[in-house]
This record gives sequence, structure tokens and C-alpha cells, in this order.
Amino acid sequence: QVQLVESGGGLVQPGGSLRLSCAASGSIFSINNMGWYRQAPGKERELVATITSGGSTDYADSVKGRFTISRDNAKRTVYLQMNSLKPEDTAVYYCNADGWSTRWQRFGSWGQGTQVTVSS
Repeated sequence: QVQLVESGGGLVQPGGSLRLSCAASGSIFSINNMGWYRQAPGKERELVATITSGGSTDYADSVKGRFTISRDNAKRTVYLQMNSLKPEDTAVYYCNADGWSTRWQRFGSWGQGTQVTVSS
């Protein structure tokens, strides 16, 4: 079983910054892709950014140039640095990871979510 625990959400003013963290733990042999998704009230969950085990990244157009995803493979942790935040970035942010467990089974796991609110 693989668990993802997010931290770092909160309330920030427009133009401000936040850094989200997500640590993976459990029966993990290897992690392939890690990513961040978000869901605003009344909207579907959408991809924010992803990063492969090799460090290749992909971003939603709405966050390019403002958000940066990174990971520390040794710590099994993925980060999302969010700068120049806008009210439309307000959402619950979810961490996602996929890979192989120590039982040679594929896994895909979600975190519990962390609230990010951008408001003056």
C-alpha cells in the first residue's frame, strides 16, 4: 500500500507564493510519474503539472511560467512552487504518483488534498 501526504496549502494574497509538498511512503519499489492536480468548486479535477522519474516536466497552459514542479527521488517527495498566484488558482490540490510496489504490482495513488485559497 502506498500513501501520499500533502502539505503546504493555505491562504495567500494575489501575487503571493506557496510551496506544496507531497511525500510518498509505503511498499514502494520505484516511482515513475508524480504530479499535481487541482479541483475548484463546481469544476472537474484538472492536471496542473507532472514530472517523470527522469525529471521531464509538463504544465497546464494556465500555470506555465508561474508554477514549477520538482522532485527529490531520495525523499520520494514532489514539490510545487507556485508564484504570482491568482484568485483562479483557488482549489484543492491533489498529489498523484504511479510506479511499482515491492510486490511487483503497479500502483497509482492520490493524496488527500490540500486547500489553496488566493484572496485579498
